[in-house]
Amino acid sequence: MSASLPRPDILCIGSVHWDVIGRTGRDIGLGSDVPGRITRGPGGVALNIAMTLQRYGRQPALLSAVGQDAEGEALVAACAGLGLEVRFLYRPADLPTDQYMAIEGPSGLIASIADAHSLETAGARILAPLHDGRLGDATAPYDGVVALDGNLTPALLARIAGADIFARADLRVAPASPGKAERLRPFLDRGRGVLYVNREEAGLLCGARFADAATAARAMLERGARRVLVTDGAGAAAEGGPDGVIQRHPPQVMLRRVTGAGDTFMAAHIAAEMGGAGRIAAFEQALAAAARYVAIEDAT
Repeated sequence: MSASLPRPDILCIGSVHWDVIGRTGRDIGLGSDVPGRITRGPGGVALNIAMTLQRYGRQPALLSAVGQDAEGEALVAACAGLGLEVRFLYRPADLPTDQYMAIEGPSGLIASIADAHSLETAGARILAPLHDGRLGDATAPYDGVVALDGNLTPALLARIAGADIFARADLRVAPASPGKAERLRPFLDRGRGVLYVNREEAGLLCGARFADAATAARAMLERGARRVLVTDGAGAAAEGGPDGVIQRHPPQVMLRRVTGAGDTFMAAHIAAEMGGAGRIAAFEQALAAAARYVAIEDAT
């Protein structure tokens, strides 16, 4: 990297796309046509984490695939305007910019579709800066914090779980959604990284149903996880590692939005630990940040 440019202190690897979210305060069923609000803004797990980290004073860099189409140019400009490092993005000319669409009701997420085809097609090409010396190489692997999401293909995630270029990195990994939870199994099996999951995702990874987050955390540790954080909506969350499992209840708030809450929790926890917070303090700060997030109506 150029000596004139600051080195990012965390890499956010995964989905960077446009979010289109429809929210309504009314009950909604199949075929319903109800009033509400539709917003469009920068999103994706990796980008959501990066945006939150930047607000905590960190310097995140994005590693993802963003097309050279008009949507991609606007997205990259928006990310740069938010103070995020976009120099390491892979910019394919032949792939469109990805997007995500969701519908949320008074009880939370109703349905969503994640179009991450370009990210999946790009594959390992998004990791080029970790090989070519811009962020690291085989002789000097990147040794900072990495936030990784499960929107990458199962094959690439399995490769990352055992890759030498990540051997010195502080890996923080989230599945992106329950439907992609099983993609994280290589990290569970290898005991690599800190895993951020919800209770449902923990169950999918372990092939079991759990009554609470603490039980889920213990099961993941028994399966080989080095460290894990399990959330459970408004229920008690759990953090587990070599020193055992602790539980904390998140602040109880009025639910106004859902998409991005898990990303906010993960980013706030990482930021707290990077700032020197202890185990309990970092856990409580992350729960408080996620509660604030879901209680504020998105005005994007």
